Amino acid sequence: MSPAEPAVRVEAVSHRYGAAVAADAVSLTLPAGSATAVVGPDGVGKSTLLGLVAGVRRLQAGSVTVFGGPMADRRHRDAVAGRIAYMPQGLGRNLYPTLTVAENIDFHGRLFGLDAAERGRRLSDLLAATGLDPFPDRPAGKLSGGMKQKLSLCCALVHDPDLLVLDEPTTGVDPLSRRQFWALIARIRAERPGMTVLVATAYMEEAEAFERIVAMDAGRVIAEGPLPEVLAAAGAASLEEAYRRLQPGGGAAEAFVVPPRPALDGEPAIEAEGLTRRFGDFTAVDRVSFRIGRGEIFGFLGSNGCGKTTTMKMLTGLLDATEGSARLFGRPVDPRDIETRLRVGYMSQGFSLYEELTVRANLTLHARLYRMDGPTARARIAAGLERFDLAAWADQTPARLPLGVRQRLQLAAACLHEPEVLLLDEPTSGVDPAARDLFWRHLVGLSRRQGVTIFVSTHFMNEAARCDRVSLMHRGRVLAVGTPAGLAEEKGGGSLEEAFVAFLAEAENEPPPGPPTALRAAPAPTSADLPPDPDPVSPRAWPAAGPPGRIWAFARREAQELLRDRVRLTFALLIPLLLLAIFSFGISFDVESLTYAVEDRDRSVESRRLLSDFEGSRYFEVRPDVASDEEADRRLASGELRLVLGIPPGFGRDLLAGRRPEISVWIDGANTFRAETVRSYVQGLLAGYVRDLAHHAGIDAVQPVEVRPRFLYNQAFRSVNAMAPGVVMLVLMLITAMMTALGVVREREIGSIANLQASPATVPEFLLGKQLAYLAIGFVDLLTLTAAAVLLFGVPFHGSVPALLLGGILYVAATTGFGLLVSTIVRTQVAATFATAILTVVPAVNFSGLLYPIASLEGPGRVVGLLFPSAWFQAISLGTFAKGLGPADLVPEYVALAGFAVAYMAVACLVWRKQEP
Repeated sequence: MSPAEPAVRVEAVSHRYGAAVAADAVSLTLPAGSATAVVGPDGVGKSTLLGLVAGVRRLQAGSVTVFGGPMADRRHRDAVAGRIAYMPQGLGRNLYPTLTVAENIDFHGRLFGLDAAERGRRLSDLLAATGLDPFPDRPAGKLSGGMKQKLSLCCALVHDPDLLVLDEPTTGVDPLSRRQFWALIARIRAERPGMTVLVATAYMEEAEAFERIVAMDAGRVIAEGPLPEVLAAAGAASLEEAYRRLQPGGGAAEAFVVPPRPALDGEPAIEAEGLTRRFGDFTAVDRVSFRIGRGEIFGFLGSNGCGKTTTMKMLTGLLDATEGSARLFGRPVDPRDIETRLRVGYMSQGFSLYEELTVRANLTLHARLYRMDGPTARARIAAGLERFDLAAWADQTPARLPLGVRQRLQLAAACLHEPEVLLLDEPTSGVDPAARDLFWRHLVGLSRRQGVTIFVSTHFMNEAARCDRVSLMHRGRVLAVGTPAGLAEEKGGGSLEEAFVAFLAEAENEPPPGPPTALRAAPAPTSADLPPDPDPVSPRAWPAAGPPGRIWAFARREAQELLRDRVRLTFALLIPLLLLAIFSFGISFDVESLTYAVEDRDRSVESRRLLSDFEGSRYFEVRPDVASDEEADRRLASGELRLVLGIPPGFGRDLLAGRRPEISVWIDGANTFRAETVRSYVQGLLAGYVRDLAHHAGIDAVQPVEVRPRFLYNQAFRSVNAMAPGVVMLVLMLITAMMTALGVVREREIGSIANLQASPATVPEFLLGKQLAYLAIGFVDLLTLTAAAVLLFGVPFHGSVPALLLGGILYVAATTGFGLLVSTIVRTQVAATFATAILTVVPAVNFSGLLYPIASLEGPGRVVGLLFPSAWFQAISLGTFAKGLGPADLVPEYVALAGFAVAYMAVACLVWRKQEP
């Protein structure tokens, strides 16, 4: 790439999600070394544009050229992936919560091929530059929002990229952390002026610090170029004003003035006195006190993780206070006080309504929960749809709504029962300026016209300035409470943001940081700053990791997560043993100790001799005699008896006379298999009794051929001996396939799949890396299940241990491959759990030989059995346990299992797409 060639060129790019247009003929050019901010409302296509540039999203129409090559070309995309860093939207979306700060950075370094020495050097430099050096061993999940974003940036920068793509990196981050974040970016750009920065941001004041601006609306670019040119074209003094003017039909925005709060009599609506909440040794809220009057808008500001959400949950009764007290309307907060709770509306930080229900259905459900009658509910729902401008979306599900509309829906639900107090936890986080203004107009109207008390947390200083009073909180403690103007005056008369930053810096015993760092003053890159020709797509300073290194990076990281996740580890190692015990003894063909009673109306020597044969059998257990047919029916129905023998009068006389007396046998037939077995036992005992009687009486009778069966391989005829090998097959299939599927789908849900999409790694490398960790789990399960069957349940093992282990490894490779295949189809962990359970258990139980021999299956059942790996491993497991088979006897089974493993992995790799649609 020559110095004059732009780093990124987008030409006539269009992109759709069904009927929604995310990009409509978008064209723009980003010079090498430039810093560009993309601004616009939610849902206009900012994230789509950044995803296309980073190569994580599949191009539909138009062209995207990065570093001189088309991103539609897979070879070029894979080649330049090492020069691009992509940070997805959301707090820590490219992080792994259970891994420490150092381990997250180390994983990204391994993924991009850095050797151990280079990883260590970059780790030290990045931690020092971001201020994370005191916390290398802290898990990412325990970091505050600002620290998570700094760590995400470290992970993105570890391979020294030439193009840095950041999708709303500071959304939901407090002002001090935002300043520190952008100061870090400015420092890195000063060291590397050739690095191109492309950022989407929801904060207009942040965007004003950038050299170039791209403004988008409804999927179109409405302005693009250097910031001064964009402001001049709009005739505006600020970017927020310019954006309003540039929108179709836009003009000068109507000034939003908050009217003064009317005086309202009565006791405070909300009171907190010494409110404290501890989680173990960690104090989340430390002696917080405040009083909020009726109709007041009270702003709650604070750094990430300072305890704002915990305080709100204590005020609603969702969390108990460790110490102190909280009162609503003069009454102590009590989760059982329904009357008070009906007077409070709560809007959580995350979306808490039902994604499966439409907007109208969510509001209807909310009305029913708050005990509204039909006419009242319909009137309030209609009013809410109109007041919050939701009528056009009434029949849409929340998943189809832009973020601003989703937040309005949550506010509508919180206000539906006309509460007297509203608790709003960062209700406008990630919402565009126009939607935020509309949101606040609703809040001010509720406060001023209806006297609703509003307790709201926010990171937007212009929102906080609209509050009657604000509280500044840090590390669980309230630093200051007062009016916005009063707090600003206390810290020198500047803006509220300056005051907030000063209070936070003072609490940390640090000097106040300077004003927001400008990103437009970076010197123009020279040819020395740019990657050299003639190999413009190769990484600059280190060899590629290669497939083995990247596979190991994924496998190592997955193993680390598994070892620290107690729930998944318990599921992987202990649940199989529990299932082995349950299935081995729960699915039993043994029929012993059958309870029976007798109705003996003969009471002869012959009848007593017959009954003595039953009493001496281990299959039957006698109970008190039955006096009548009605009693026999009652005791059978209650489950007390399984069998009733009825001996008629004259039984002995008729038998000695050569006649054939009848005996009534009543059998509980609710379980047909057990009933058939009981009948066989009774017939066998009667036949033996007749033979003995004929012998002792000296009666010559032609006896049928006597059959004396010998049961091979399970001479004790114990069900557990037959079931345990099959249960090993069943449990290995279920556990390993389910865990593998969940492990992959989980990355989709938490967003860390972006690490694959934005890296040089291929889909086969990613899937193989994931599979290796679960192969190890499966092998451990095989060993523990086999040992438990032999040592704990007494199942004899007659065959070759190497034969079983080889078959087990191939089987687990097939089952984990099946789990990977399932993960390419489903999108949620719930779906992965149900799909894997159904698709594995049904064929493994019915068509593998566990209950019915494969040879006895016909038609589709036999085909399913042969086309699923369970039947082949069942032959190995049962053969080695019971029949003494060795490796030479099981070659066809080994070949079949290896074929399944390769086929499943191949199909998964073909179905999976590295890029999102």
